[in-house]
Amino acid sequence: MYPQTAYSITTLTPQQPTPHAPMLPHEIPPGVQMVTLPGGMRTLAYTAQQAPPAPPIPVAQPIPVWAKTTALLTPTVGGGVAAAGIGLSYAAPGLIAMTDALWATVALIAAAAIGVPMLLRIGRTTAAGKSSTHITQNISATGMFGKANGTINHH
Repeated sequence: MYPQTAYSITTLTPQQPTPHAPMLPHEIPPGVQMVTLPGGMRTLAYTAQQAPPAPPIPVAQPIPVWAKTTALLTPTVGGGVAAAGIGLSYAAPGLIAMTDALWATVALIAAAAIGVPMLLRIGRTTAAGKSSTHITQNISATGMFGKANGTINHH
């Protein structure tokens, strides 16, 4: 078997913390500092927090010229658009009548383009009911650059 070794068992006695145990710097909580008292003793103490610096007072900046111009033009352009809309609303009946008149004019021109040649053709055939004149023309030339001769016959 195994040899048995005797061990002595001791109990740890609780230790009292020392009153002036130094703390490490990373253990010191925020707002607490190590201070030296007038008697020369060093201890931890709460220190008065310094007030954060006041934010700087904003200085008024001049308004750029382009912003002033835009601000002045905005109501003018808006008023112009509004006036144009009102004008179109008043002119709408007249514009509708003008489009109707234009369509009537287009229809009249189309009818005239078709009707006038027909009327002329009808008028020519009734006026020329007696006999019509036929003209024939004969042209002849010899060679490529030869002089051309022609005759006109009335029948």
